[in-house]
Amino acid sequence: MQKEWFSSWFDTPYYHILYKNRDYSEASLFIDNITQFLNLKPNAVCWDLCCGKGRHSIYLNQKGYRVIGTDLSEQSILEANKSANDTLQFYQHDMRKLFRTNYFDAVFNLFTSFGYFERREDDLHVFDAVQKSLMPNGLFVFDYLNAEYVKSILTCHDEKTIDGITFNISKKIENNTVIKTIDFTDKGESFHYEERVKLFDKSYFESLAKECNLTLLHTFGNYQLQEFNNKTSPRLILVLQKK
Repeated sequence: MQKEWFSSWFDTPYYHILYKNRDYSEASLFIDNITQFLNLKPNAVCWDLCCGKGRHSIYLNQKGYRVIGTDLSEQSILEANKSANDTLQFYQHDMRKLFRTNYFDAVFNLFTSFGYFERREDDLHVFDAVQKSLMPNGLFVFDYLNAEYVKSILTCHDEKTIDGITFNISKKIENNTVIKTIDFTDKGESFHYEERVKLFDKSYFESLAKECNLTLLHTFGNYQLQEFNNKTSPRLILVLQKK
């Protein structure tokens, strides 16, 4: 069986090099805004689903919450574990599988850590696993790209030189999927990777939520928690609640 693209690319050191300059201040701002909006209780138990190297998990923990971060990438979890403590833990885990039952006050899936799977059944497994992991009335914050906005701003080619490596990046939309190809050379060896993210609209996630007994409470369009606009909002942020 062919290996899924994300299980190899996310686990390479080059993925972390390419995205090493992500905006941590923007991530912190969003966590500040959304946790204030959710009014989570002190010591709330949070799950950072697809945590990467743990930037959101670490900041949630610094705000006083008990946090578990999980990610499919072994290398990301090894790095994240350098920040682990009694109230911050990390585990390697596939988001499609059940992790805990009736355990979390809030689950966060942030920075478009979804849309990778070919089958709707896999997407449904994710939402079902989240629903089962939540305590009654628990909250699920789902942060995704806004498909219509992405279509309007997509650039076809980009080049970035980071740590002496020049990444040549091409993007296209095919079968309602953003396909990003990443080509570069390091130490005389050529590499080629792809990222594939589905351009789902709000109604798709509403259908998944309904099947998994999750109720949509709020929809935001950016990290400042402004109202969602289908054409102009950079993000599609859903706040869902376990019935």
